[in-house]
Amino acid sequence: MARIDYSDPAKLDGRTAGIVAKNRSANIFRMMAHSPDYLRQYCRLGAAIRFRGELDPVLRELAITRTGILCEAPYEVAAHKRIGKSAGVTDAQNAALENWKGATCFDDVQRAVLAFTDEVVTLRKPTDATFDAIAAKLTPGALVELQLSVGFYIMTSKFLETFGIDMQPVEDLV
Repeated sequence: MARIDYSDPAKLDGRTAGIVAKNRSANIFRMMAHSPDYLRQYCRLGAAIRFRGELDPVLRELAITRTGILCEAPYEVAAHKRIGKSAGVTDAQNAALENWKGATCFDDVQRAVLAFTDEVVTLRKPTDATFDAIAAKLTPGALVELQLSVGFYIMTSKFLETFGIDMQPVEDLV
């Protein structure tokens, strides 16, 4: 149960209401709409992460979903398993993300991304060995995008959990 009330769409300014509506009135956006300026900037960076850049969408979604798992944010995990599937993440990969190290459904680049993600989330930064392994596989631009994706979704996961954002049907999640 949410720790504070969600914003009332009828009381939002037109621009903020439009952002919330464009995002299926998902609870995360209804909560974030309490701060319209922050919501707008959050959505700008989120759109850049999801729709622009050179990082392969499958790698991005594996990292985002794994971040949600490590941050214990079920809303994030459910949303990005769905998004990941539409980006090309297989059902086997989604199912294996909890315990990916023993899974055989990930290639070497995906494994390097998941190791990087685990260390960024749990250790604050990757070890030199993990950083060097992923840096050898991605361009500098894609590596920057990977780190910013993980960081953005740490923030998103913490937001979801701090405010107790209620789950919605998977198809309603962004």
